[in-house]
Parts: sequence; C-alpha cells; structure tokens
Amino acid sequence: MERILLVEDDKMISQSLYAFLTQEGFAAACVSGQRAARELLEKKSFDLALLDISLEDGNGFSLCGALRQEYNLPVIFLTASGDEYSVVAGFDMGAEDYIRKPFRPRELVSRIRAVLRRTGRGQSIMDFYGVRVDTNKAVVVKDGQELALSALEYRLLLLFCQNKGQVLTRERLLSEMWDMAGEFVNDNTLTVYIKRLREKIEDDPAKPERIKTVRGLGYRA
Repeated sequence: MERILLVEDDKMISQSLYAFLTQEGFAAACVSGQRAARELLEKKSFDLALLDISLEDGNGFSLCGALRQEYNLPVIFLTASGDEYSVVAGFDMGAEDYIRKPFRPRELVSRIRAVLRRTGRGQSIMDFYGVRVDTNKAVVVKDGQELALSALEYRLLLLFCQNKGQVLTRERLLSEMWDMAGEFVNDNTLTVYIKRLREKIEDDPAKPERIKTVRGLGYRA
C-alpha cells in the first residue's frame, strides 16, 4: 500500500482528499504545514507528497526542496496558483507534477500512480487471488499463462485489485470506464466487460470466486 503525505492547510480540502485517497487504497496522512510535515517524516516514511504552495507556516516551495533533498520524496504540487512563474518554480524545485485546483479526483489518482511508477515507488506486482498483475509491464498471468486483456478489461481488473474486499458499485465502475475509454459507457457495456473478465480470470466463470456479484449494489473482489 503506497503511503501519501498530504500537506494542505485548508481543512475541508484536506479531509475530503484524505477520505478519497483512503478509499482508493492509499495509506494517507495529513498535516497543515512545514513543521508538522518534518516532524511526521522523522517518524514515518512515505512514497509521495501532495503539497500546497500556501501553508500555515511558510512557503511550499522551500518545503518541496527539503522533501526532495533530505528525504528523496517525489512531490506533486496541488495549488490554486496556476501562473507560469509558479509552475516553473515548482518544477525548478524538483516537483514531479503540478496540478491546479480545482481538479478531478480520478485524474489526481491517475497522476499519482504515474509518478509512483516513474519514480519506482509504486507497487508493481499485485496478487489477485492467484492472478498475478505486473502494473509496470501491464502483464496479467494466471496459472503460468499470460492473459490477453483489452484496455478496459485490464482497467477493471486493476480497480478490483486496488479494492479487494470492498463493494464497487456499478456507478463507480461506469465512471471509471468512461474516463478510461473517453466515451460514454452504458450499463450493458459494463455487464459485458465483467462477463469477459470473469471468463479470463475465473476458474469457473459460471460460479465466480474472484469477482462476486452483490445484488442491488455491484461487485466485490
């Protein structure tokens, strides 16, 4: 489970982001300023920092430099300051990415995972009840054989891997597939892709054990 440090002095944003990141399978911790961030980093290690520029006790640019130099921690700026100077300054301080508020939560997660992969900090091998998923190579193996998955089948499998034990509603799955495909995905299409994925990863697709239907809600992995 990747560990994310969120440094944000807006309590509403901090609370909503913490809830969302936790829901997405990250281990998140929130602090409001530089001092608190440094104190926490002396006790715990993290894989990535989400950092605002305006903090309660200083400037996010200087903290970014410390996170990079002292802790070798990848940084993504989350800020309302989208002017060219701020963007350039952020990258000059060593930030991996710069996302302007307001942003779409799903896009944020996608860019977090991209940075984690790029910096070698993301979890690259996942086990899904005996199905091996290599996220760096986008390779899925079952019983020693590589499975041929379409882009949307692979995306669905990742969602279930990242949310093992949780119920994923059909609405959530439809939203994720829509973002991935760049076009409208309807309820019938989701049913088709769930069926196709089960045919490839289940021992008995007629009696699925890896992706179970939760009637009236969606699916549980």
